[in-house]
Amino acid sequence: MKKKEYVLEINGEKLVAVFSDLADQANGSVLVSLGDTIVLATAVMSGTTKSDLDFFPLTVDYEEKFYAAGRILGGRFIKREGRPSEEAILTSRVVDRTIRPLFDHRLRREVQIIITVLSFDQQNDPDIPAIIAASLALGTSDIPWNGPVGAIRIGRKKADKNLLVNPTYNQLADKEFDLLVCGRDNLVNMIEAEAEESSEETMAEALRKALEQLTLVETWQKKIITEQGRSKAKIDLPTGPADLPELFAKKISPGLAQAVFADTGQKIKDLNQDWLTLFKEKYPDESVGPAIELFEKEVNDLLHQEAIKNSRRADGRKLDEVRPLYAEAGGFSHSVHGTGIFYRGGTHVLTTLTLSGPKDSQLIEGMETQGEKFFMHHYNFPPFSVGETGRLGGMSRRSIGHGALAEKSLRAVLPKRETFPYTIRLVSEIMASNGSSSMGSVCGSSLALMDGGVPISRPVAGIAMGLMIDEKENYKILTDIQGPEDHYGDMDLKVAGTGEGITGLQLDIKVGGIPLPILLEALTGAKQARTEILSVIQKAISAPRIKLKESAPQISLMKIPVNKIGTIIGPGGKMIQQITLETGAEISIEDDGSVYLTGKGESVNRATEIIADLVREYKSGDKLTGEVTRLMDFGAFVKIGRDTEGLVHVSEFAPFRVDQVADFVKVGDQVPIYVKERDDKGRLSLSIKRADENFFKNK
Repeated sequence: MKKKEYVLEINGEKLVAVFSDLADQANGSVLVSLGDTIVLATAVMSGTTKSDLDFFPLTVDYEEKFYAAGRILGGRFIKREGRPSEEAILTSRVVDRTIRPLFDHRLRREVQIIITVLSFDQQNDPDIPAIIAASLALGTSDIPWNGPVGAIRIGRKKADKNLLVNPTYNQLADKEFDLLVCGRDNLVNMIEAEAEESSEETMAEALRKALEQLTLVETWQKKIITEQGRSKAKIDLPTGPADLPELFAKKISPGLAQAVFADTGQKIKDLNQDWLTLFKEKYPDESVGPAIELFEKEVNDLLHQEAIKNSRRADGRKLDEVRPLYAEAGGFSHSVHGTGIFYRGGTHVLTTLTLSGPKDSQLIEGMETQGEKFFMHHYNFPPFSVGETGRLGGMSRRSIGHGALAEKSLRAVLPKRETFPYTIRLVSEIMASNGSSSMGSVCGSSLALMDGGVPISRPVAGIAMGLMIDEKENYKILTDIQGPEDHYGDMDLKVAGTGEGITGLQLDIKVGGIPLPILLEALTGAKQARTEILSVIQKAISAPRIKLKESAPQISLMKIPVNKIGTIIGPGGKMIQQITLETGAEISIEDDGSVYLTGKGESVNRATEIIADLVREYKSGDKLTGEVTRLMDFGAFVKIGRDTEGLVHVSEFAPFRVDQVADFVKVGDQVPIYVKERDDKGRLSLSIKRADENFFKNK
């Protein structure tokens, strides 16, 4: 195998790019490694133009391979990798969001990026090499693309205020924040972050550090592309009839401003349909793509011009004005364990809370992560939420991404499992959508959690910040963007957090990049909006309810000695099944001796008593009541507790001589018991007379 290797050292660890003939049928391919994590990225462009499309057909696929982690996973009969994990989908979205803005969106050839993880060292997250590999595969190919773009991770431990560059999993085990930043030319074009209520100042410091490192990565890539790159293909972009702009200016432009700045979005839809009808009538044999492109451009230019020059928004709001807010906690259903209803303008969210025991946790078995997941947030976006018809069922990458963003934004305020050992599931149903339903889900989730009595430390709120910027970098930042501002704007910065700081951060853009000062200004505006939203949430419910709903199960946590786990489970699980059948409680035992009991009514208390009795270590001097189980010539066996038996020797019956045991007790009798001792084989020696010397005085 022929190969050429390039090395860049970052934070003491080598980032390596290898070019070879391994995948030489692709337009571009490269192997990139960080530590012993290695990914292969390939970039392929189709040879035909699909002129009937009205979008750029880019696909990014991220392939996890179990062999990369040295594991054979899957079911008993199927050992092939199946559908992508949630982690894989989120990584593919990160790569897509990074590279997409750097294409000419008029391109109508299919482009596919496939990233395959070939080796995973359990320490270095593959997302950084995946983004850089995609950038290099595109940059060295003949596919038209305005890269390269760099990627860097900045993290910080809670106990250590030093910023870490590309930290490993171990280094971020107890993190304050985990920030993934992508960019080019000293501009930021993608952010993904989870934080433990970090301040805006802390994020600003981390972003500055990230830009320093991104410059090194970008310079390194440019050198590689100079040596390895192919000439870019010349592709004719659709232009349409020469007199198309004139037709638009004459027939559509006079009513464009009135439609764009109308009270509803219907007028702009109607005007768009009028334009397409006019185009098809005049140019029946032409592709409709250029007509769609021209309409989008004119609306885009109008919104930018009005925002930048006149501070005018489509719905007439001030630039920093949040739409009308409404929050409601509970009252929706008595069966659901908690509910939250949140409105922000035309975005309406209903979030429900379900609480359950540890056995309802989600089992994660992927290349990067294995274990149980006890907190889940799921996001549903039905077609009626935007007034459309469509297919239900299945999950889109967008829905998974929005759900995951809300989930990571809420994790910082959740109680520890030691104090609240529930499996928590939130489901946000988007009932109406007009901008940033993911941040609406965060708000609805805070309401549902508090309504359900989950002891979160503080509510979390989220807001989406937008941007209109021109070629001369004149700009205006928009607070709480809605549909048209999201679609035609240049930035979608989602910021979630509490009154103490940021918990989640995500940036998507449609331009080449955003200068850092603009981002920091947007973070300040987001904090102001977040404060306003939190005030509305706390008026609806000021703190988590003291008690769980009656419909919610009760959970108790008890600790038992590890050597007693087998006693509770019993041979073939017989004992634990018997306790469950007898009490109705669900029992989950962990390797450290933690026993979680889930149920309703008295089931948990009864199961707790039984387990406590089973694991009790009887000591000399204990006094209790026992049941006679067997009679012998030399004494009687007595059961104490649920499943422990000991011998009362005939000499320990009474303070006087006893000749016949059967003259004093029979099987089933309840007798007072004193524990004398346990011999070296674990057998208990018991006494009746030491418990009550007068018990047999009438015998």
